[in-house]
Amino acid sequence: MFVFLVVYNLSAYHCEHLKQKVQAQKSMTKILVVDDDKGATDLIEVILHSSGYESVTVNDSSKAMDVAAQVKPDLILLDLMMPEPTGFQLCRMLRQNPNFRVTPIVIITALDNTDSRVVAIGAGANGFLRKPFHVSDLTEKIKDLLP
Repeated sequence: MFVFLVVYNLSAYHCEHLKQKVQAQKSMTKILVVDDDKGATDLIEVILHSSGYESVTVNDSSKAMDVAAQVKPDLILLDLMMPEPTGFQLCRMLRQNPNFRVTPIVIITALDNTDSRVVAIGAGANGFLRKPFHVSDLTEKIKDLLP
């Protein structure tokens, strides 16, 4: 009942201010997207921005570690099938770096077999989505893994 009274007594200005504050905190969430397919990263970037997240994209997996170190993402979306380092290798490299040991990593790939899932999870991934994916599947996975 107390919460209801507090919310009830907020002015329209305060409600809008709180809404903007929550949106600003959500937009500060940085997501690194690593995929050698520019079309895929562009699409994912649109989805992330429309969901209120900040995104940084990398289309060259050999630059991903450097970009991750600069950006310090809150979550990483990672394709598997890329030139060296592959997504599997990059996932292992990220997990070996103390700065990314606990950063959630979601694999997004066209591969859909049990072996790929097992290897990805074994490499340190927290989640796995198959391309093509539904937008809500991606946003729900992100929400599940972020605090």
